[in-house]
Amino acid sequence: MSTIKVASKANQALFLPAILVAAYVNEQSSEAQVTTDYEEVADLEGKKGLAIELTAKSGKTVDGSTKAIEALTEEFDVLRSPVASDIKEWLNRSENLTAPDYKLIEGPMTELDSHLTLRSHIVGYSLSVADLAVFGAIRGSKVGYGAVKKGSMINLARWYRYIEESNPWIVSAIQAMNAAANEKKAAASKAGASYDIALLDTDKGVVTRFPPEPSGYLHIGHAKAALLNDYFAHEKYKGTLICRFDDTNPSKEKEEFQDAIVEDLAMMGIKPDKTSYSSDYFEEMFQYCVKMIKDGKAYADDTDRETMQKERWDGIESKRRNASVDENLAAFEEMKKGTEEGTKWCIRAKISVDNPNKAMRDPVIYRCNPQTHHRTGDTWKLYPTYDFCAPVVDSIEGVTHALRTNEYRDRNPQYDWMQEALGLRKVHIWDFARMNFIRTLLSKRKLTKFVDSGHVYGWDDPRFPTIRGIRRRGMTVEALREYILKQGPSRNIVNLDWTLFWATNKKYIDPIAPRHTAILKSHAVKATVNGARVAAFTEDKPKHGKNPSLGTKKVAYSHTILLEQVDAQSFAQDEEITLMNWGNAIVRQISHSLNPLTRSTVTSLTFDLNLQGDVKTTAKKVTWLAEEGQELIPVELVDFDFLITKEKIEEGDNYEDYLTPQTEFKEDALADGNVVDLKEHDVIQFERKGYYRVDRPYKHGEKMICFSIPTGRVEKKSGGPTVS
Repeated sequence: MSTIKVASKANQALFLPAILVAAYVNEQSSEAQVTTDYEEVADLEGKKGLAIELTAKSGKTVDGSTKAIEALTEEFDVLRSPVASDIKEWLNRSENLTAPDYKLIEGPMTELDSHLTLRSHIVGYSLSVADLAVFGAIRGSKVGYGAVKKGSMINLARWYRYIEESNPWIVSAIQAMNAAANEKKAAASKAGASYDIALLDTDKGVVTRFPPEPSGYLHIGHAKAALLNDYFAHEKYKGTLICRFDDTNPSKEKEEFQDAIVEDLAMMGIKPDKTSYSSDYFEEMFQYCVKMIKDGKAYADDTDRETMQKERWDGIESKRRNASVDENLAAFEEMKKGTEEGTKWCIRAKISVDNPNKAMRDPVIYRCNPQTHHRTGDTWKLYPTYDFCAPVVDSIEGVTHALRTNEYRDRNPQYDWMQEALGLRKVHIWDFARMNFIRTLLSKRKLTKFVDSGHVYGWDDPRFPTIRGIRRRGMTVEALREYILKQGPSRNIVNLDWTLFWATNKKYIDPIAPRHTAILKSHAVKATVNGARVAAFTEDKPKHGKNPSLGTKKVAYSHTILLEQVDAQSFAQDEEITLMNWGNAIVRQISHSLNPLTRSTVTSLTFDLNLQGDVKTTAKKVTWLAEEGQELIPVELVDFDFLITKEKIEEGDNYEDYLTPQTEFKEDALADGNVVDLKEHDVIQFERKGYYRVDRPYKHGEKMICFSIPTGRVEKKSGGPTVS
């Protein structure tokens, strides 16, 4: 395998041409042939101006984008062209487009615009290395890219759009490159310096806590909080991790959610040293609230919610703010009884009326709720809010460091005030950025709507960002942990792309995914193979060409085979192709439908087997299935799109206006007979299709169902570009 090393801080025009050529090689192969590593430097190995270095499969090392492309062309047949001299000329010309000064590239761009008059490709009549090199140089140059976008060079702008739109993998490659480079810059590995965040007083011991509310399933944002607390407690400081269920709202909480959270944490490899419940401390918190009322630091308020919100916003004092201690205690007692009168009241901390930080404007710390609690039953009719519960129970339980997302940053002074007002031990706070993803909702309320409306299967729907959803889609635990821990405890808020998330997963599944074959049933084409044995037979072949430990599978061979319609349509008369896992064959006859409406549909093929042919010389390597010698297994291949079309739902947006019209795509296929041994959750690769997780194994009378696992590549579906 060839390896590219890139200085990610360098001018992208100096390395993007080679990155795109390498991506093209990988695109044409079922497995990655070229890997790329990004270094957070401006120059590689201290060499001024060195932005890219290629180490070829042979061990040969070359510097610079043009030399890297030439080395790749020598190594991979798919890059070679009969007009190699013309391509080499344009490789050299592409270097003239990399200067950061527009005055220096204006002349070469004008020449290119003239050259592209009446041309769709720079050299010849199909995509070549010349197109990729020039496209990469322009796309990587801020001034060059800006000039193209202005559209003043008509031919150049037309060519640029054509190359981009007709080769969607280019967009994927650029996104993956940017994502990888940004990750190198912003995220940290476990041993990385960004984990040295200078937590105070760690020499006295470290106790962290993960406080999920049992009112829904954990999503990927919760996973970050859980894994970071686990990392600092168990790996960084060898301390203690508490999992505390924040069960202070009986209206939303269920035992079902609590059990699911325990299972999801265990699945992620998180083992709390202690599991507790906020409800364990209801009596203590009640007494602390009484103390605050008696100390004149809290009061009862029956102002309606709308008026209270307006008064807090405008800095207006509540009419109840100066009530006597006895009046406040009397109202608190009614709340405790859960009477009709009690439900009208709440308790507010007496902090400030007009503090610039609105979180400090007399926040509510207790509410009345007569509904039965799933753990304490009807013992309590009033419950503390998170703003009161967190600082109190953190201090009681011995938490030393409260790590939480920075959406609570405005409440940090409030947290400190509560502990000081009650004379409790202080807890250090560290806030980190929450994890947001493009075209993804993490709001529990909105996700619940999707479930309740039947828009998805349930909380484990593979389109959902819940831990169970992404696991059902095919994410491995190891990749999930690696990806999240690489984000580190940074405070920088970013909207992450799913590309790198799934690319991380591919690294784990590719070496262990057995290879199988599936042919789409729609217009599948029967081919007669002249030269094949008359009687069907089988041979043992490795399930994975690079991992013999996975064992072998039976590959059936017969005189008649099935191929996919899209492959059949690509064949030319007398063209030599490769039947994967068999050998070469020459296309001797192609029959089409007589129906004028489906005339392009291929109905049958005839091949002459040519096992002496060199598989390296063929441009088309196709999958197939023998019709005899095995039982063909029906399988449903399912792919998914994002649930929403907009990259980021802004405040004020109605997310329902951005629902993707179709998010599930099903295709019926036939698979090789070896898949009957697969079990639920097994991960496989259907060659030339991608990776799949078995959602429902095959049973006689019931087809197997497999969910497509994204790998970080971007494809176009109904709602726009989507990760696949």
